[in-house]
Amino acid sequence: MKMQGRTPYAAVLAVLALVIALVAGCSGTPGSSESAAPTTEAAPVAAVTYTPAAGATDVSPTAPISVSVANGTFEAVSLTTADGRAVAGTLDPAKTTFTVTEPLGYDAVYTWAGTAVGSDGKPVPVEGTLGTVAPQSITSVSTNIGDGQEVGVAAPIILKFDDAIVDKKAVEKALTVTTNPPTAGSWAWLPDDGGSRVHWRPQNYWAPGTTVDVSAKLYGVNYGGGAYGDSDVTVNFTIGRSQVVIADATSHRMQVVRDGQTVMDIPVSYGEGNEDRNVTRSGIHVVTEKYEDFLMSNPPYYENVRERWATRISNNGEFIHANPLTTGVQGSSNVTNGCINLSTEDAQTYFQMAVYGDPVEVTGTRIDLSAADGDIYDWAIDWPTWQSMSALTAA
Repeated sequence: MKMQGRTPYAAVLAVLALVIALVAGCSGTPGSSESAAPTTEAAPVAAVTYTPAAGATDVSPTAPISVSVANGTFEAVSLTTADGRAVAGTLDPAKTTFTVTEPLGYDAVYTWAGTAVGSDGKPVPVEGTLGTVAPQSITSVSTNIGDGQEVGVAAPIILKFDDAIVDKKAVEKALTVTTNPPTAGSWAWLPDDGGSRVHWRPQNYWAPGTTVDVSAKLYGVNYGGGAYGDSDVTVNFTIGRSQVVIADATSHRMQVVRDGQTVMDIPVSYGEGNEDRNVTRSGIHVVTEKYEDFLMSNPPYYENVRERWATRISNNGEFIHANPLTTGVQGSSNVTNGCINLSTEDAQTYFQMAVYGDPVEVTGTRIDLSAADGDIYDWAIDWPTWQSMSALTAA
């Protein structure tokens, strides 16, 4: 009996079939778990925006500074100084915008910090820096009127800078004068006097009782030439009663008119006028200073002469003051070196009535008040010309 078995050919076929099956089992079909690509996690949806942009430099310390988030809210947010102090700011009720509310310093670096959380629940860091401008110099300013002061109806507002201002337009844009009742007026830049100076005066005398608020937002202002403003300045003052001196040199008399009523009409002596140096200047002067005792000099004619009850009306040496030596000719002749001489009694009475800013209207002489006569000759300039001296009007 013969035994049956596989032929060699059949055995080979069986082995091949097994190999093919194994290979097929190792290579997955499309869509199988073995062929799927690795998944990438979705990016956070919260988007943080900085104003100015993070990393900004040469930023004005008074520029608008904020950070906001879209598609999310702030969980924490701050801007800090180099020593870690948090800068004052406010977060809006929706917690989407943080706004800085205090001026920054010059030449400083500030750092943003905090976290925003998106609507997808994922955090986004608040981070970055900003640097402020580094001035080459910082310029300060002084005012002629003190806070709460009561002044006369001709008082100008004077801002005197301790250096020359290159960009007068930028400075003037930062200045605001608010009056009650509303009063027409204008700024004007006068020639530099150890530094730039800008004056504001009304078109006509102030109305008595007017309240005046001056705001000079000068901190952070670029003055040009590498200079920046030192600080903001505010002044609030009031216009007092109307008191005007009428001083006609040809009459040899002087009247004081208060609120429309003549309260003094006295004999005086004005400048002799034979030389330019002793001509009392015609024009609207302004009372600026008062001295019960004052040493006056006019070399080579006299020096350190003690005068009483001296009220300064210009910076060229003109005063209204007592002079017993000219009492005999007061009311009949002009013999002074340019001042207005009164008797001791009349000078004391007027002295006690005068306040800063009172106008003294001199007429009847051959030389007019001008820039050569000192710092306040504002009323000698006609109104259209005065307006043209504004940097904004000129521009």
